[in-house]
Amino acid sequence: MNTSSSNPPDLRPDLAPQIRLSGGKTRDGQPRIGMVSLGCPKALVDSERILTRLRAEGYAISPDYTGADAVIVNTCGFLDSAKAESLDAIGEALNENGKVIVTGCLGAEEEYIRGTHPNVLAVTGPHQYEQVLDAVHGAVPPSPDPFVDLLPASGVSLTPRHFSYLKISEGCNHRCKFCIIPDMRGRLQSRPAHAVMREAEKLVEAGVRELLVISQDTSAYGMDIKFAEDRGHRAHIQDLARDLGSLGAWVRLHYVYPYPFVRDLMPLMADPTNGVLPYLDIPFQHSHPDVLKRMARPGMSESLGEIAAWRDTCPDITLRSTFIVGYPGETEAEFQHLLDWMDEAQLDRVGCFKYENVDGARSNDLPDHVAEEVKQDRWERFMEKAQAISEAKLAAKVGKVLDVIVDDVDEDGIATTRTMADAPEIDGNLFIDEGAEDLTPGDIVTVQVDEAGEYDLWGVLQD
Repeated sequence: MNTSSSNPPDLRPDLAPQIRLSGGKTRDGQPRIGMVSLGCPKALVDSERILTRLRAEGYAISPDYTGADAVIVNTCGFLDSAKAESLDAIGEALNENGKVIVTGCLGAEEEYIRGTHPNVLAVTGPHQYEQVLDAVHGAVPPSPDPFVDLLPASGVSLTPRHFSYLKISEGCNHRCKFCIIPDMRGRLQSRPAHAVMREAEKLVEAGVRELLVISQDTSAYGMDIKFAEDRGHRAHIQDLARDLGSLGAWVRLHYVYPYPFVRDLMPLMADPTNGVLPYLDIPFQHSHPDVLKRMARPGMSESLGEIAAWRDTCPDITLRSTFIVGYPGETEAEFQHLLDWMDEAQLDRVGCFKYENVDGARSNDLPDHVAEEVKQDRWERFMEKAQAISEAKLAAKVGKVLDVIVDDVDEDGIATTRTMADAPEIDGNLFIDEGAEDLTPGDIVTVQVDEAGEYDLWGVLQD
């Protein structure tokens, strides 16, 4: 049995899949740009947009530092540990290349970056595409050849060809005390629904089989533009999900805040003729009402009732979430409440991280910060609970027949696939050990589950 697991207990909830840049063919004299993309899938989409614009201007993409004329580092500022990772990545790029342009969430803190790395060429904030391009032009002037530098309509993708992230909005109107993302990315800015649909249609036409819908607050999509309707599409998450589900690809919803109207998505997810998968990624963060109040997330306190309502309409729904342990003031009783809540909620996929102070977050000033050794102990106890739930839920799938999407087939003919219950990189896999030699990434096939582990499944292809 393959014992590898793609969902280790120390999974960080703020990380996107590692990007894989391909150099491709270049012409003589073509300027080359490297890219390091850190942080969440929303940052990955920003990186794709930047590289798409650069390709359209005649730049080549370099897969390494030494082959690049300059390097863009798209940073993360979610946690202090993420900031440290970003500074390390900037330093590595400076050492290996020397010409570095910084963008992304941490780019909103230029003095902080230049305090460690004063020699970076430019610093821009999140989704400031024009400023990034201006900085690249200043460092490495474009030299386009209109007869050679042809950009495919689908643009540059940093994910495998068969799935793609689809960002529907920027920013967030919540004021969670532990989070500074709204300060970095601003208030909610929803994209027009017809623009989202046009991008989705192009992606599906280009071969994408799975659309991963992302934003800072997917449930709030359209609130800022009063759910405007334009060209036959309404900017409301229910309408958008229905429209996306009609395109023939799997549609997976991430970062969904549990507003009451999320219940209206359940009939779509329960309908096998619609592409909206029975899957919700909801960052509950905690269960105890007092902790949620200190977090400024009071709307989460009725979460068990909402989960029951969702499952009543869509019994097969998969629920993924993230949690914070060791939040300032968290008592042992409040933490035990979370463990008891987990027993009741029986979530399918769970990530957890220990609370960290983040420069600028209001939670830093809360009293009664939890000792590091207590945080570690609670994290271990939480993950032990989550692992046991995951193992039991996966064991119950043995013998079931499921549709899976193929992500990879290795040189030994072993296929790595995912069920509808598994998002790429952050959830588990289903492995096919025999008869998978002729499968290719993006194929959707039927398997019978014959073995289960803590986070992954194994199955046999069905005719």
